[in-house]
Amino acid sequence: MPSIGICDDEREVLKDIAEKIQKTIPQAKLKLYSSGEEVLSDKAGTDILFLDIQMPGTDGMTVARRLREHRKGQILVFLTALEEYVFQAFDVKAFHYLVKPFPEEKFQEVLLGAVRQWEEERVKETAKDRFSDRKQLLVKTKGACIRVFPEEILYAEVYNRKVILHKRDGNLEYYKRLSELEAELGEDFARVHRSYLVRLECVEKYNAQTVFLEDKSQIPMAKQKYAGFVKKYLDYMERMQWKDHPF
Repeated sequence: MPSIGICDDEREVLKDIAEKIQKTIPQAKLKLYSSGEEVLSDKAGTDILFLDIQMPGTDGMTVARRLREHRKGQILVFLTALEEYVFQAFDVKAFHYLVKPFPEEKFQEVLLGAVRQWEEERVKETAKDRFSDRKQLLVKTKGACIRVFPEEILYAEVYNRKVILHKRDGNLEYYKRLSELEAELGEDFARVHRSYLVRLECVEKYNAQTVFLEDKSQIPMAKQKYAGFVKKYLDYMERMQWKDHPF
């Protein structure tokens, strides 16, 4: 649930808006400010801020401009008795502009809309963080750029100067040296043949001639690659064991 701030120099307005928010979202975390200076001095801030424009001292529009310097993602809703500031509200990317007095239904609509936007941004940020922590390849093929995560790959092979990525949901072909791909993919993949690179997690069993993968693929094992593969596979299994049981 987002934290919600209310800034207004009139105590009754603060109380009224706080009651409206609690009525609509009982579990809301509220912060009340009676001046622009109080908002700017609060280093923690809030996710959503209902902000009066006309206030003694630092007015709401000035507060908004200063907030945008450091809190670009904060959702701002202006409260005012005048419509003349509406275009300035666009300049600071306000979510909405409520003109006093406003119907309770309209306030609820704006409040819930602000909460939805906050939730959507949280989902985007979570996805962004998840993807940024994952290694990924950018494959250029047939005029398109396709993002591929290593964990989607079962194995890769070279055929007619092209690399073929064998994935669970289909194959991708593009021009690439297998040695370059091996370097990009790192220690979770092993070269078992001059033409084949396998993801170690997908290995079900192996012998000196063949690597058997979970999708029933059988990959030839080059004699000179066998000893190195065995060592790399055992190292991988040990890493995974420590990952699952760090203590």
